[in-house]
Amino acid sequence: MTGRTARGLAATTLAAALIASAAACSKPAEGGASAGGDPASSVVVGIATEPESLSPLLGYGKDGNSKIFDGLLAHDAGMKLKPALAAALPEVSPDGLTYTYKLRPGVTFSDGRPFTAADVVFTYRTILDPKTNNASRTELDALAGVEARGTDTVVFTLKYPYAPFAERTVLPIAPQHIAGRQDVNSGEFTTKPVGTGPYLLTGWSKGEKLAFKANPRYWGGEPAVKKFTMAVIKDDDVRATRLRSGELDAAVLPPNLAEGFAEDKGRLGAPPSGSWGIYAATSFDYRNVTLPTHNPVTGDLAVRQALDIAVDRKAMVDSLLEGSGKPAYGPVPTDSPWFTAGTERTHDPVKARKILDDAGWKPGEDGIRVKDGVRAAFPLWYTSGDKIRQDHALAFASDAKKAGIEVRTQAGTWEVIEPRMKTDAVLAGGGSPADPDFDQYLLLHSSLAGDGFNNMARYADPAVDRALDQGRRSGDPAVRKAAYDTVQRELVRNPGYVFLTHIDHLYVVNDRWDGPSTQVEPHDHGLGTGPWWNVETWKPEK
Repeated sequence: MTGRTARGLAATTLAAALIASAAACSKPAEGGASAGGDPASSVVVGIATEPESLSPLLGYGKDGNSKIFDGLLAHDAGMKLKPALAAALPEVSPDGLTYTYKLRPGVTFSDGRPFTAADVVFTYRTILDPKTNNASRTELDALAGVEARGTDTVVFTLKYPYAPFAERTVLPIAPQHIAGRQDVNSGEFTTKPVGTGPYLLTGWSKGEKLAFKANPRYWGGEPAVKKFTMAVIKDDDVRATRLRSGELDAAVLPPNLAEGFAEDKGRLGAPPSGSWGIYAATSFDYRNVTLPTHNPVTGDLAVRQALDIAVDRKAMVDSLLEGSGKPAYGPVPTDSPWFTAGTERTHDPVKARKILDDAGWKPGEDGIRVKDGVRAAFPLWYTSGDKIRQDHALAFASDAKKAGIEVRTQAGTWEVIEPRMKTDAVLAGGGSPADPDFDQYLLLHSSLAGDGFNNMARYADPAVDRALDQGRRSGDPAVRKAAYDTVQRELVRNPGYVFLTHIDHLYVVNDRWDGPSTQVEPHDHGLGTGPWWNVETWKPEK
């Protein structure tokens, strides 16, 4: 759950000052057109967020595409699994409890040491160790054990037939000979990693950039893009400005800013090739509002039900996203085969007001409802810089006010927001396309209530817990579909979050490269996603 950013209207002057300051003070990223880099072999991309750690043992790159590392498997352009460090897809036992991987021969880490089965065993066992600070450990709940058979074979044994287990083996593999000699949570490996991937980290200036160079030992062949830099620019407007100035070759942008680049062909300030490539990626990435059960207002079921139908999702897609997305009624997009038909919520402010009336929330003199001396008002936090989140927060507050609920939008850093999440609402995001278990369990299971950014609303519903457990533990597709149908129907009855939109990610790329493309993307759209998901295969356009 990263990159939740927005600006309040009251901060307009401050935002303008920050933009000017960033443009004046930030060093040009390595390799950009204005930075003197070789345009034939250097790429600089603008991203909104950066990880806290670069160690896969702590969760970095767990969904693949980490650039520094490889998993046993990887995703192709169509999100189908393909071999990476494994020589082939796994052999699965008839009972679904054993997965056997043969490893690709001749692979070395970037320091020249050989990659073996011992590194795979080390990686998974370390992640499963309770002493390791990996917030995603529960994603490997099905794993009973992992062992090496010689140097080239790894066998995973499961507790139960976990249907999407192979998807979990895109997780990057760490070198035992380096990471195993350090403190897993604080050692140098967390910021100076060594992997088998197509790139080597050459520098990380926190809050500014991550710089990479091509790995000459890469098993897939040394990339044509020799320098690859990710410039961390949290503010959308600053990112767009630096892209247009030539400091960046590509960037993720919200729809209103990306649209401007689509009209730039032939204009002053357009890239040397005369045009920009605009890439749209459909995604499972949703925006939602947490409704903390420990807040006296949002903890009331009637308030949650009313807010769930008071919001105008279609208007948000049309006006905030300019059509680049779709209404969200839960974590599953409406065009997914996992979506449960009939769980769409119609925008109905009249019914929302009736729900509140019937529950005893009566309008006060100022129009804001009151029940038992409690005013129907609560804060909604978001972080600064992301226009999409700003717009969603303000639109949600506007719709809520029409029902008689006051939502006070407030901006802050995650250091400010996180301690308040137990009682204060947050404009959040999430979503994973690989399997419904990947996102829904972390988001909704009561056992993870208050566990960092897992289950931020501290939602607890026994029927949802049972369905999530069944969906996770069954290998029968029909049983799993029924389980996730139950989850989606329960979210209509007992919303713990108001889901607003699923967002199509938009990227602008200097149109001088042959190779950029997009995949169906998760919530995270920074280091591992975007048109640079396959940057190691790019070639200069001839």
